[in-house]
Amino acid sequence: MLRTNKFFFPVLIILLLVAFLTAIAFGAVSITVADMFAAVNHWAQGKSPSTIYEGVFLQIRLPRVLLCMITGAVLAVSGVLMQGLFRNPIVEPGLIGTSAGAAFGASVVFVLSAGMGKNIQQLAGPLLVPLFAFAGGLLATYTVYMLAKGNKRMDVTTLLLIGIAVNAVGLSGTGFMSYIARDPQARSITFWNLGTFSGATWMQVGITGITAILVFILAIRYAKQLNTLVLGEEEARYAGVDTEKLKRKIMLYNTAMVSVATAFVGVISFMGLIVPHVMRLLIGSDNKKLLPASMIAGAVLLTLADMGARLLLAPAEIPIGIITSLVGAPVFIILLKRTNMLNTKGGGRD
Repeated sequence: MLRTNKFFFPVLIILLLVAFLTAIAFGAVSITVADMFAAVNHWAQGKSPSTIYEGVFLQIRLPRVLLCMITGAVLAVSGVLMQGLFRNPIVEPGLIGTSAGAAFGASVVFVLSAGMGKNIQQLAGPLLVPLFAFAGGLLATYTVYMLAKGNKRMDVTTLLLIGIAVNAVGLSGTGFMSYIARDPQARSITFWNLGTFSGATWMQVGITGITAILVFILAIRYAKQLNTLVLGEEEARYAGVDTEKLKRKIMLYNTAMVSVATAFVGVISFMGLIVPHVMRLLIGSDNKKLLPASMIAGAVLLTLADMGARLLLAPAEIPIGIITSLVGAPVFIILLKRTNMLNTKGGGRD
């Protein structure tokens, strides 16, 4: 069984390294291992890249692949947290309005940035869209939380239903912005909603990476409590788990990770849904193993998806969201049918 195989994590790490090197090597400009070492050596010595290949590696390919890996890890970990919170394996990170809110925030900038004033545009610079997207995701999630919070406890079912409603409002807002936008603005909204890693920078890598590391360190501390929550809220409280505090923490971590990642690369579907589901089938539901496994697997799969987006129609580039949805949807259907078949057989034996 994979869940007891001691080589499972080493194999995942090897796959991660292979995906990393492959994604860097292949593209419109091929990069060799020698080019990579030479570029790193020149950078360490404070020298400028000596060839176009070294420049492409350091300034374009490497930050893009790293941002892709971090985003895949973030979405997968967020999926684990949200599925643990809702005790449902078909929940995805954007369910509580984060992604829809971020999309609306970004669309506001695309359409109304001309009226925001030069001072705001100059102050924010390239961070204008990410800042509004982050604020939109944060506001949407906070709205869901406040509406779902009762006098004493926050009911998970209510949280789910209000999250669906707020998602609909966010999508309506984005649709309205697309309706009043001019053609170039509407095209920007469309491409942002499909996700892209084009134009990745070291600043984006740094911000997303630091956020991911901090939140993952905090999240892994609650793995045992999430395992207990699977038994039910009443049982978890009897076991000493402060379920209300746990819900708030999980929502906060999910919002931080998804908002930051989405702010820079746009909306990417199915990663936070498929990866945790597959890892749970392979290694079981223990979150102490599921969180790091999903983190690595998410990085691998999104890196490979982005490589496909770059190469399938080269020199043109397919939005990454098209690739993840095209692959993720049928995989998810297959997993659901397989799970239903296993449950049916299990019920028959009982």
